[in-house]
Amino acid sequence: MGSWLNRNIVEPGKLPLLLALTAFVLTFLVTRLITRLIRAGKGPFGNVSTESGLHIHHVVPGVVLTVVGGFGAVAAGREGVAGALAAVVFGIGAGLVLDEFALILHLDDVYWSEAGRQSVEAVVLTVALVGLVLAGFSPFGVNGVTEDELDNRGSVISTVAINFLFSLIALGKGKFRIAVFGVIIPVVAMVGAVRLARPGSPWANRFYARRPRARTRAARRAAQHDRRWSGPQRTFQNWIGGTPDEELEPKRQLPPGGDGDH
Repeated sequence: MGSWLNRNIVEPGKLPLLLALTAFVLTFLVTRLITRLIRAGKGPFGNVSTESGLHIHHVVPGVVLTVVGGFGAVAAGREGVAGALAAVVFGIGAGLVLDEFALILHLDDVYWSEAGRQSVEAVVLTVALVGLVLAGFSPFGVNGVTEDELDNRGSVISTVAINFLFSLIALGKGKFRIAVFGVIIPVVAMVGAVRLARPGSPWANRFYARRPRARTRAARRAAQHDRRWSGPQRTFQNWIGGTPDEELEPKRQLPPGGDGDH
């Protein structure tokens, strides 16, 4: 284990990234545990407010820690204790920020609502992408380019351009997750680019407008996909982040001030 860590993480300079990811995941899990305890009215934790009654969301210290850790990492570089410490600070801050990603997106406290699931999805997506980078994948398939091709600037540019085009097409077809993962694993974007677009996507609106058979096939395939995966996805999100208020049966009353934040 030690030799693997040294060869694959330390020598390539990925130790700060590993520390940041570990801090990110632990911060998110601990934060969700605390907010769920607050929501249930258990434990010694409570919401943080000023004397004037202003509620302080944990995204606020998260932003501060992210800024401090980010600038600290840039100043310290990859080597030394300072760089490792800055990476940990950045990971903690990023975990606090993305745990309230939905609040930032909607500019509303939707933590325990259906829209709050977007925070969990953002965290899972981030962990998966950073994990792929740690495993050795590079954006747009550059990791698959040979040494001779790397010396040829034209080969690198063409590889990046083609893989970026696949990701862009997948995004235009309404397949956000595939497009994002395709940035790291080009074959994923290629699959998303050649398959039917989702109904209502820019690609479907542009190219399926006069093709009723294509629209029908796209709608059928999207419905089948949603039926197959929506249930497991919701179960997974509820297990990690907690069940939204709308799904609680019967809908219970939250304790005074217990909006799930702290």
